[in-house]
Amino acid sequence: MAHSIFGEVVGVRKFTNGDIEIDFFHEDEITEYRYSSDPSRLSNFPKELAETLASTLASDICVEIYFEDDGTPSYVELEECDYDEDDDEDD
Repeated sequence: MAHSIFGEVVGVRKFTNGDIEIDFFHEDEITEYRYSSDPSRLSNFPKELAETLASTLASDICVEIYFEDDGTPSYVELEECDYDEDDDEDD
């Protein structure tokens, strides 16, 4: 069964060999995702999706990552994070 996780990018590392590592915060934990030009690496994230995730660093963009049944990421949805719901209620 396909599933998704919702969160935001809190860290990105880009290497000279083209690899990208992404720290993704969701459900009070950080998961590291990686794109590598070496297709033999486990947990390889598609380059287009990794670059899209990396572009959301230091923004108010939240991300939902959708995964296939085998755990391979299939697509992402981006939306503006809504942090001030509680602030509006206090006014």
